[in-house]
Amino acid sequence: MDAGIVKGDKVALVLPNIPEFFYYYFAAVKLGAVAVPLNTSSTTYELNYLLDNSDAKVLVATEPVRKRFEEIRDRLATCKNIIVVDNSEQKQKFNQILKNDSLSEIGEDINTDDPAAIIYTSGLTGNALGAVLTHGNLYSQSHLIDSCVKRTYKDIGLCLIPLFHSFGATVNMINVVRTGCAVVMMDRFTMDGLFGAIQKEKITYICAVPRLYLGMIFHAEAANYDVSSLEVCVTGGAAMPPEFIEPFEEKFGAKIVEGYGLTEASPCCSFNMLDRLQKPGSIGKAVPGTTIKIVDEEGHELPRGQVGELIVKGDNVMQGYYKDDTATAAVIKSGWLHTGDLGRMDEDGYIFLTGLKKRMIITSGFNVYPKEIEDVLNMHPAVREVEIVGKKDLMRGEVVLARIVLKDGAAVNEKEIFKYCRTYLSSYKVPREVEFVQNIDN
Repeated sequence: MDAGIVKGDKVALVLPNIPEFFYYYFAAVKLGAVAVPLNTSSTTYELNYLLDNSDAKVLVATEPVRKRFEEIRDRLATCKNIIVVDNSEQKQKFNQILKNDSLSEIGEDINTDDPAAIIYTSGLTGNALGAVLTHGNLYSQSHLIDSCVKRTYKDIGLCLIPLFHSFGATVNMINVVRTGCAVVMMDRFTMDGLFGAIQKEKITYICAVPRLYLGMIFHAEAANYDVSSLEVCVTGGAAMPPEFIEPFEEKFGAKIVEGYGLTEASPCCSFNMLDRLQKPGSIGKAVPGTTIKIVDEEGHELPRGQVGELIVKGDNVMQGYYKDDTATAAVIKSGWLHTGDLGRMDEDGYIFLTGLKKRMIITSGFNVYPKEIEDVLNMHPAVREVEIVGKKDLMRGEVVLARIVLKDGAAVNEKEIFKYCRTYLSSYKVPREVEFVQNIDN
């Protein structure tokens, strides 16, 4: 409020997994403003686009991000103000505000269809798209750890997925607040730190990406820790290799349950409920309030067992992409969200993913569209042609591989390509491998 934020304003958050993420996110939506969580590894190049595209009025960040912001402040159209949460002056001001008895009187009349958050996802065209999620969208997802994995106020979760990620924000923040359970927040961690936290804090459930659980299986010192409190491990963001589910459950005595979703669906669409039959390799059934169909190219529903595109309808489907009616119309047709994911549904309604209709890489739970990276590399003076592909990787699902054709007489090595990409792209988008080739077969 002191920064002049009113209903409808956009509040950008570039914060790690710290309590202040909760405070400022809910402060924004309480005022009727729109929270815009952004990746903490965003470069100045990316921040410039994201802050302008979202029409953010204020940026809430930490001191290291402030330096990036200052580099582009003069070029930004609307975002001229920053709140630095780890600044001593700001902390003192924050503590004074908490002592204000009139806080309960603050708030706006908020409707179900009012935007609550804009979460950016990589776009097929190269530029990131802001998925507008309403209060109704997010509220429809707020019961998941209660209804799907039977967690209560007595449980203690472990928050490892970044809260700026739609999966992390839903299961490790919104669900935590509604359910009333506790959450232990970790921003950076080692495997020993992870196991130490489970033992010390008596963690009962974790919501994370498959890479974490695979890391737990392979960690040589795992037997040195008491993880008997752990009961349920929710996995999402990418497919969990089915051959590792049983070994994990036998080793740690905790049940793995897999779900599926995408940012545009707030994000969860289907889930393997803890109290019903689970089928290996399945992402479960549609969550309550959501309908999923498998359709052909013309949008006609296919018989059970046949492979087609997953389309979703329900209270969880986004309002649309911010300021992009064309992109919205391409994915939401007659109220159905076309996911671009291919799969089949069996006679019992269980869904099995089989591939991707769209050109996309999923690495450690993050979606990467090759076009965005190709656009950046095509700006490099030594590059004549480039192709970005996904390479299978056990821990990350896929890694980004760049196949590059250099211009005649140009000389550049792999390290120089990595350094160049890090200037423009968040770390998870930067290619892990580079191949210099003579030509690219289209």
